[in-house]
Amino acid sequence: MKDEVHGRSQPGQAEPKVKNKEVVALEDAEAQEEMEANKKRHLNVVFIGHVDAGKSTTGGQILFLSGQVDDRTIHKYEKEAKDKSRESWYMAYIMDTNEEERVKGKTVEVGRAHFETETTRFTILDAPGHKSYVPNMISGASQADIGVLVISARKGEFETGYERGGQTREHVQLAKTLGVAKLLVVVNKMDDPTVNWSKERYDEIESKMTPFLKSSGYNVKKDVQFLPISGLLGSNMKTRVDKSICSWWNGPCLFEALDCIEVPLRDPKGPFRMPIIDKFKDMGTVVMGKVESGSVCEGDSLLVMPNKAQVKVVAVYCDESKVRCAGPGENLRVRLSGIEEEDILSGFVLSSVVKPIPAVTEFTAQLQILELLENAIFTAGYKAVLHVHSVVEECEIVELLQQIDPKTRKPMKKKVLFVKNGAVVVCRVQVNNSICVEKFSDFPQLGRFTLRTEGKTIAVGKVTDLPVA
Repeated sequence: MKDEVHGRSQPGQAEPKVKNKEVVALEDAEAQEEMEANKKRHLNVVFIGHVDAGKSTTGGQILFLSGQVDDRTIHKYEKEAKDKSRESWYMAYIMDTNEEERVKGKTVEVGRAHFETETTRFTILDAPGHKSYVPNMISGASQADIGVLVISARKGEFETGYERGGQTREHVQLAKTLGVAKLLVVVNKMDDPTVNWSKERYDEIESKMTPFLKSSGYNVKKDVQFLPISGLLGSNMKTRVDKSICSWWNGPCLFEALDCIEVPLRDPKGPFRMPIIDKFKDMGTVVMGKVESGSVCEGDSLLVMPNKAQVKVVAVYCDESKVRCAGPGENLRVRLSGIEEEDILSGFVLSSVVKPIPAVTEFTAQLQILELLENAIFTAGYKAVLHVHSVVEECEIVELLQQIDPKTRKPMKKKVLFVKNGAVVVCRVQVNNSICVEKFSDFPQLGRFTLRTEGKTIAVGKVTDLPVA
């Protein structure tokens, strides 16, 4: 836009410079207004939980209740599901066809959709619950502000998801590490014949989950809220559940609870940071990601880190629409000039030129060991796969520096050679290729990570120190 304006104002010779400044100032003011107009706060919600807990069905029901899907489409899905003898799956089809429809270029995405309430615009990220898709769930959760943990109240299903080997535990720990600060725990399938809106069953699940959520680092009083729903029937979702169905529930419905959640403040004036989760060719190079800090406008010059490539922002798309400027928390597609699509990898970070994100091959971190593989010893030389924002990189623990006493949270005096499950340890981590990370104390979203081995999360950690550049 700016280029066009400049082009027009210089027919044969340059007009006085002031004119350009005025035009640019005017545009900046307009862009500012545009950002103000989108004042409705924006939240990314990730749906997590064990396979078959009802995540996609709940997500589909939300879209239906908020008017994103019409009755005709629902009837079509109902018929499709019936033909496949999967009658109760029709709501899930809303979220699951989205994935197919939204293939722009080649996104390998968590299902994604949008809805609005009175005060908030939401982006739903429907994370896969299956064990083999945990890396996808990690990329989904790393884009989220709040999590909806879906738990099945059906007899036997809660137990399977919650016990050792079930995904409920791992998802909660990952969500916490990935920066999902607030959690809504929805106890789903309350309409199931084995449950029948039983207060006893609901209380049993809440009492079993609470200590576990505490041990994962959640402040249950402040950051966690439990509520009963039926995703399939839509009960207690847009409107409060009828007393004739559930006499004991006096709390909010799901939409009210989502509306009331307070979100982390991000700095629109901070240094720009957008981890890249995907890229494709479309009239140039387009990158996708969520803005973690700062703002971006059409015409900005930025750096792609760690390879220090200077790029120019040609266009910014938020959801499906083109915008001039976008602030923190938004999921964007940004068209860039000055770089080829093959020179970008997911995990690279679009960053401000003045204060670029550090690129390192080694850093100091505080780790909490969750559960090592059997017979494994966590010591110098231990190798694992590191997941930090959208980076996936092999790493090695090169030195254990000190063990932290979990009770006092202070370092222990004795030298540490190896640690076991449950330990908290400060260590040096090395990676083969240069990666972009920040200290957790500066940018929590870009300073927390997980370590995985053979498809299992063995530790969660935060970056405490970076080498001096």
